[in-house]
Amino acid sequence: MPSEQREKIIRIGAGAGYSGDRIAPAVELAEKGQLDYLVFECLAERTIALAQLERSKNPALGFDPLLRARMRAVLPVCAAQNIKIITNMGAANPAAAAQEVLAVARELGLAKLKVAVVQGDDVLPQLAGRDFALLEHEATLSSLGERVISANAYLGAAPLVRALETGADVVITGRVADPALFLAPLVHEFGWSFDDWQRMGQGIVIGHLLECAAQITGGYFADPGYRDVPDLARLGFPLAEVSADGSAVITKVQGSGGCVTTATCTEQLLYEIENPSQYFQPDVVADFSKVTLTQVGQDRVQVQGATGQPKPDALKVTVGYRDGFIGEGQMSYAGPGAQARGQLALDVLRHRLNAAGMGGFESRYELLGVNAIHGDTLSKGLEPYEVRVRVVMRVPTRQQAEQVANEVEALYLNGPAGGGGATKSVREVIAAASILMPRDWVQTSVSILEM
Repeated sequence: MPSEQREKIIRIGAGAGYSGDRIAPAVELAEKGQLDYLVFECLAERTIALAQLERSKNPALGFDPLLRARMRAVLPVCAAQNIKIITNMGAANPAAAAQEVLAVARELGLAKLKVAVVQGDDVLPQLAGRDFALLEHEATLSSLGERVISANAYLGAAPLVRALETGADVVITGRVADPALFLAPLVHEFGWSFDDWQRMGQGIVIGHLLECAAQITGGYFADPGYRDVPDLARLGFPLAEVSADGSAVITKVQGSGGCVTTATCTEQLLYEIENPSQYFQPDVVADFSKVTLTQVGQDRVQVQGATGQPKPDALKVTVGYRDGFIGEGQMSYAGPGAQARGQLALDVLRHRLNAAGMGGFESRYELLGVNAIHGDTLSKGLEPYEVRVRVVMRVPTRQQAEQVANEVEALYLNGPAGGGGATKSVREVIAAASILMPRDWVQTSVSILEM
C-alpha cells in the first residue's frame, strides 16, 4: 500500500444518535471538528412505522420531523468546508426528504447541492402472499393480519457507497443498519473490498461506537460522585479519526463538554450486543471479542482489534404493526398521609376498571416516587411527603383507553382527599417485530437530485 494511502485519515462525526437529538452539538462538530463526513443516525425500530402513518396522511411527509431544522443548522458550514452528510432521516420517504433538503439549500442561498437518495429498504410489497416466522414471538407474520403498517429491511453500506461515488454532498436513505452509515464512507475513501472481513469488522465497530452520538462522550453515563462527567450541560458529540487499516481514535471537539474515556467507550461497545463474537450486520458478521480500547490522550481512545466473518445470507426486516391503544392517567397527592391516600386511589381505580371488564388487560398501578421503578419489594424506606398516582393500561380500542384516562381524572370528585394536577393521555401503540428475508429479494436504487 502506498505511503500516502497509509497516512490518510478520515474524520467522521456523529451528528445525532436518535430522532429527537440535540442540534447545537452537531453544529459545533461541523464548525470545529475538521470533518470529512457528518452522519445523522435518527431511526429506531418503530420510527419508520410511525413515519409511514404520517405519509399515509400526507404523501409529502414521512421523513424525520427535525430534518429541516438540522439541515438549516449545518448545511452552510458543511457546504463551506466540503463536509459530506450521510443520514437515515429519509425514514419512510427518502425522496421527499431530499426535496426538503434542496428547498432548505435554496432558502439559505447555497449555489449548488447534490443529493443522493438511496431506496429499496421498503419491502412491504415483497411480503404479499408470503409468511415468515416472527423472531421475537411464537407466531408468524400472517397472524398480524391487516394490522401491518410497514416492513423495512436493514440495508448495508453498498448502496451508500454507490451514492457517494456520484459525488453527492448529501446522502439520504431510510432503513440501513446503523453502523453502515459510518462504514460506507470508509469503504468509499479507502477502497476497502466488501469481502475484506477484517476491515469490515473494524468499520462496524467504529460505526457502533459512534451511532449513539453523545452516549460515548458521557451522555447516559454520568453518576455524580461515581462517574463524573465535566460540563455535561455542554456535552459534545464524538468523532472518529480513521486510518486506512481500520484503526481509529474516538475523540471530540476540544473545549466541548463531556469526556471520551475507555469507560465511556466500553459502555457503548457493549450496548445492544448479545454475542460480541457474532454481531450480525448486513455487510459482515462482526467479531468484537478481541477489541482493545486504549487511552492515548485526553478525550482520545484508540480502537483496534475487530474482525469479522462472511456476511449472513438473510437480511433482518422490521415489521411495524398496530397493537392496540394505551390509556394513561396521573394524579398527585401531597402532605401527611400522601402515600396512604395515593394507595387508596389506586385501589379504587383497580376496582372500577375491573368492574368495567378491563381487569384482564396489561396494566400498571403505581405510585411514582414509591414503587414505580423497582416495585414494592425493593422500594422500602421513609414515607414520602408527596406521591403521584399513575395508572396505565394497554387495551384493544381507543374508547377503552379513554375510559382508563377518564377514570383517573374523575378522582377529583370521586376519590381521596387532596388530589390535584391530573393529566391524561391516549395513544395508539405501534409495535415492531422482526423477520429474516433472503437478501436477494431486496433491490436497492440510487437517484440524484441537484440544484
